[in-house]
Amino acid sequence: MTAIKAISELTRVALPAATADSCSRSLLSVTSLAVDDVSAILRLATELEAQEPAARAQRLAHRRVALLFYESSTRTRTSFELAAKGLGADTALISSQSSSIEKGESLKDTGITLRALGAECIILRHLSSGAPYLLAKATGLPVLNAGDGMHEHPSQALLDVRTMLRALGRPENAPGDTLLQGITVAITGDILHSRVARSNALLLPRLGARVLLCGPPALLPDAALELGPGITLERDFDRALKQAQIVMMLRIQKERLTGVHIDLDEYTTRYQLHGERLRTSAPQAIVMHPGPMIRGLEITSDVADGPQSVIAEQVRHGVAIRMALIHRALISEPGKTAPNARLAKRKAPAAGKGSGD
Repeated sequence: MTAIKAISELTRVALPAATADSCSRSLLSVTSLAVDDVSAILRLATELEAQEPAARAQRLAHRRVALLFYESSTRTRTSFELAAKGLGADTALISSQSSSIEKGESLKDTGITLRALGAECIILRHLSSGAPYLLAKATGLPVLNAGDGMHEHPSQALLDVRTMLRALGRPENAPGDTLLQGITVAITGDILHSRVARSNALLLPRLGARVLLCGPPALLPDAALELGPGITLERDFDRALKQAQIVMMLRIQKERLTGVHIDLDEYTTRYQLHGERLRTSAPQAIVMHPGPMIRGLEITSDVADGPQSVIAEQVRHGVAIRMALIHRALISEPGKTAPNARLAKRKAPAAGKGSGD
């Protein structure tokens, strides 16, 4: 089964009715979001970012958020953790190297354990596509997909949208399907293995953008067109640049290249974004990269650190977007602070009875 066909199967996983509420507050795929949901998340992110920190920290005071990371991460893990703490939540970080996962415990049992320990929301990064669906089904808790295998990275796509709108000077309160109307986004690099590329390709056309995927056949099979409407393939990087207002570069994911041969010298010549190529083909384009960057391969330092780059802004916008997603997961009515359900149940013991342990 191809990666793209496998993903189409995964997106049809049905969760039981008992978890319908938590699933509606989960974010497993960008395909679960209506364009109005995207607009609401953008508005909530702006509201939370602007709020005075002490007041913001009361929104989810003492709520419990578990960060379950089976893969290494810097930007995503840190921004989710800072987002949760910025809302006042208590966080617990669980990695595969420092938990019972290392002893062979299953994802289901780890999730059930976290729920029993009081976790109210789980943020999951996993090496297997579809893992967040399984965790949501097993626990009944809201699950936020922080990247699953070669499937998706939905929070990254949302922060990329916010970055684009800010860089373009576009309003975030426009109708969702017109947010990026008339904009061409060229995504270049290892499309085949990129969950970031997949989430953006699934989301951006619904917001009015045209997505131009660029790369060699080994990293960008023709089957990528099956992802949906609004997507075009272009093998010539310079030609893609000349059409784009936004250029998103991706690294080659060497850890996923088993059986794929890439001539790095040829790749660099054809697909590296360097200063001269940017000046010649896209002098006004906004440059993005989800990280981690491999400077000197897909992008050069003069471009990554140059005036057209908004790479650092992408990282910054990640905190606001992830605050909105955690808030959405734990409070069904955005803007309304709900008490911690578990804390509310811990009433003082009746006279004459001990509190117990």
